[in-house]
Amino acid sequence: MINGFISLNKPATWTSHDCVARVRRLLNTKKVGHGGTLDPLATGVLPLAVGRATRLIQYLPARKSYRAVIRFGITTTTDDLEGDIVTQNAATDLSVSAIEAALPQFLGNLQQIPPMYSAIQIDGKRLYDLARKGKTVDVPVREVTVHQLRIQHWQSGEQPELTLDIDCGPGTYIRSLARDLGEAVGTGATLAQLTRTHSSGFDLESSITLEALEEAIQEETFVPLAVDGAIAHLEAITLSPPLARRWRMGQKLAIPALDMSAPSTPDTGLSGSGLQFARTRPHSRLNTIGPPIRVLGAKTSTFLGIGEIRWVPPVTAVNSNLTHDTNSPKNNPSPKNNPQKSPQKRPQQMGAQKDNSAIELSTELSTLSPILAAKRVYLAID
Repeated sequence: MINGFISLNKPATWTSHDCVARVRRLLNTKKVGHGGTLDPLATGVLPLAVGRATRLIQYLPARKSYRAVIRFGITTTTDDLEGDIVTQNAATDLSVSAIEAALPQFLGNLQQIPPMYSAIQIDGKRLYDLARKGKTVDVPVREVTVHQLRIQHWQSGEQPELTLDIDCGPGTYIRSLARDLGEAVGTGATLAQLTRTHSSGFDLESSITLEALEEAIQEETFVPLAVDGAIAHLEAITLSPPLARRWRMGQKLAIPALDMSAPSTPDTGLSGSGLQFARTRPHSRLNTIGPPIRVLGAKTSTFLGIGEIRWVPPVTAVNSNLTHDTNSPKNNPSPKNNPQKSPQKRPQQMGAQKDNSAIELSTELSTLSPILAAKRVYLAID
């Protein structure tokens, strides 16, 4: 089975789901997902995950980049040229200097109102479905982040057009940005063209068209992009073979006391930059779970999956780097097997999910100890 990523150059008029459906047919697999919806009229990078890589979509980098063409002097129902015209006026007096003066207000963290024609749900119904039925609802404001805006070209005229490069965070609607910029300069505006140039770590230059993908599959030359490169932005922890096997089986590994000045601890079977999250004791119970971490095998640096460091109450029984499993019949005898012993309730970890480890309840953060838990095992034990 094929496992990996495809950086697809989405064609205009195709929905993101259309592209997923086409790739599913081409590869003869249902396990295909995308890493961020693109509007039908937009083109550019649409990250696709195939096979086991679909488990990793949520861990891809969030930052996105676009090249947008914004037309001034016109507004539409959809905030792009696909909708009906609402207003249309000459904007011959608009200058690029006026645009430059207005752009700074759209940088940083913004309160943005998505277009009425969007996939956002209100009471379980898509906004575009409500809009098509003529129903008016209050569209919820959402916070988005715009990192950078760069003017690439200005074309004057009765309805001048601005070509703008945009670096932003997830959830940003470029149609809303175009609409709001038009309001800021007093002429109105709508999105005329949109190309996503970067998404989830993939660039337009390295993307493949559907036609080229189909040809490569037919010629049996298609090779998906490796998983390792797609999540290389995450810190990593490397495990020795014995620990790697235990972790891949879903077992939690206790992390020994670390030398704060040492970059790694190879003698314990654990090493790598991800251990930094086990060196800083949490200051509150709100940060007792660390960010996602790549887990690699020591011999070949094979990607094993996504883990996280959790700070939990002290483990009372450990076997080397492996926490003691109280679900085992050997360690947790039932009343039937041992009628003289009453069953004990297993306590819940503080600041983490319910754990299978034998732990002691503690109210002091200073007593918490780090463990490496599995969030998403990619390469499981066969």
